[in-house]
Amino acid sequence: MTVEMIYVALMIILMLGLLLFEVARADFVIFFFLVIFLLSGIITTEQALSGFSNEGMLTVLLLFIVAGAIQKHGIIENFIYGILGKSQSLRLSMVKLLAPISLASGFLNNTPIVITLTPILRDWARDNGFSPSKLLIPLSYATILGGTITMIGTSTNLIVNGLLINAGVEGFSFFTMAIVGLPIAIVGLIYILTIGYKILPSNLGAEDTIRKEAKEFLAEATIGEKFEYINDKIITASKNSLKGIYIIEIIREDGEHVFPVSAHTIIRKGDNLIFSATLSRIAEVEKLKGVSLETGTNESLEVLQNDNHHLVEAVISHNSGLVGRTIRSTLFRSKYNAGVIAVHRNNQRITSRVGDIVLKTGDTLLLLAEDSFVQNHQHSHNFYVVSTVNPPETLKQSNLKGALALGLLLVMILSVTLGMLSMFEAMLIAVILLIITRLINWSEILTYIQFDVILLIASAFGIGAAMTQSGLAHFIAENMLAFARPLGILGIIFIVYIVTNIFTELITNSAAAVLMFPIAFEIATQMDIPYMGLIITIAIAASCSFITPIGYQTNLIVYGPGGYKFSDYVKIGTPLVLITMVMTSTIVYFVWY
Repeated sequence: MTVEMIYVALMIILMLGLLLFEVARADFVIFFFLVIFLLSGIITTEQALSGFSNEGMLTVLLLFIVAGAIQKHGIIENFIYGILGKSQSLRLSMVKLLAPISLASGFLNNTPIVITLTPILRDWARDNGFSPSKLLIPLSYATILGGTITMIGTSTNLIVNGLLINAGVEGFSFFTMAIVGLPIAIVGLIYILTIGYKILPSNLGAEDTIRKEAKEFLAEATIGEKFEYINDKIITASKNSLKGIYIIEIIREDGEHVFPVSAHTIIRKGDNLIFSATLSRIAEVEKLKGVSLETGTNESLEVLQNDNHHLVEAVISHNSGLVGRTIRSTLFRSKYNAGVIAVHRNNQRITSRVGDIVLKTGDTLLLLAEDSFVQNHQHSHNFYVVSTVNPPETLKQSNLKGALALGLLLVMILSVTLGMLSMFEAMLIAVILLIITRLINWSEILTYIQFDVILLIASAFGIGAAMTQSGLAHFIAENMLAFARPLGILGIIFIVYIVTNIFTELITNSAAAVLMFPIAFEIATQMDIPYMGLIITIAIAASCSFITPIGYQTNLIVYGPGGYKFSDYVKIGTPLVLITMVMTSTIVYFVWY
């Protein structure tokens, strides 16, 4: 190995470590190392910027807008509400649901599909006496499987296609991946509906768990005239007598509701403080002079709701800027005008003070928020909002507009399939027509684009260039071949799949695809075999993340609402990973080699 190769290898290992331990947002980490490779002369300015002008990356950006327009007009919700209805058989309902959902995710970004359908399916399951946990992992898995059918099914597919074009070779056609994706989607759904269904747990969701336990942590204290901090600010009392309690709402003596409560809110005689705390702290508050506390209150979370405030669930996202910070330090109440009532993590109730909880990826926050919260923050990059508005805002949209947006997408897909337009050209025309027809406006476009994903994708191209330019990709490919050549081409395909899938489970699917692309391409070059089979193997392996909730964002979205444990994903997902690995490797071998 040359000095340059060793340097790049060490930087890549450090980058993987930072991604694995979530030291910072994934897009920031990858962009940071892109800058390092640029400044150290490993890659040129042109190579560093290549991802930002890459056709695949720009197509992903445009697809975010198109998918947002379809989500806005409620076409997905209207369809699902139409086929659900009342049901005596959960498995029959799953058959009716999963097949069309999987098909839809082949043409739409699966993240908005899962965000949209999670609260709908959860509420439907409750209303019909079923456990939401029987539906939500299958929802995530169905969209992942469906995404392998077409070139636009996942952002990973488009990234890999962009890398092919960047390498100066032919990319995917619209249905190239269907050769592998369609069979594994069909077999995968059969597994989910049979063996997987039996393994799925029957859990309470995060909100149900918190509601069930809420009386242990919620209390109401009335401030009497002898309380020493009357007419003082909350921040003053919080440093002394009221230290360690998280005040959610204040109900004044005259009936006024103060929500959210700020640090500078004044405490008055007769105030009722609705707060959460540990049981030991509640017991200490009860002893305070001038504070009347009833710990055995019959108050429930519903009592805290009024015409303007309702309970909302939000799941902390992969790239959230809130990760690693305490709830108090995030200034959640002032930034989002919502109070955090409780936090659900890995099916465990956290007993520390709410305000001092350090947030982690996948945490589900139960919020008391205004009616407008879901609408205002449904596209937030810090969390996935998985609660419905009552009534759902999207159902107020015109069915005609939804059909128009969907029809426009289908026409563009047809034009790509017939070879009339490239995918980038088709999506660009679609966005322009959506704006002209006023199906979306300029301000909405900015909310639909996931800029963190775009930065990650664009930066990752430069990381791949650094591996190729330094010779590291060639070195790794050479050593992989030395080990795997005796196993034959089929063995090499299996190894490429396994390594890519491990990367996906540990870091992100996009980063896994970009890291493995130059290695697989180099293997194909050295063996003088068609590159397409190995590249499709990477695209499938990078997308098919089933073993952990953190490997793919749709798994993370349903993690809290389904009340799942980490082990649930391992038990249900491991057989599915083995199925997709064996089927992908076998089909690729017989079709391309």
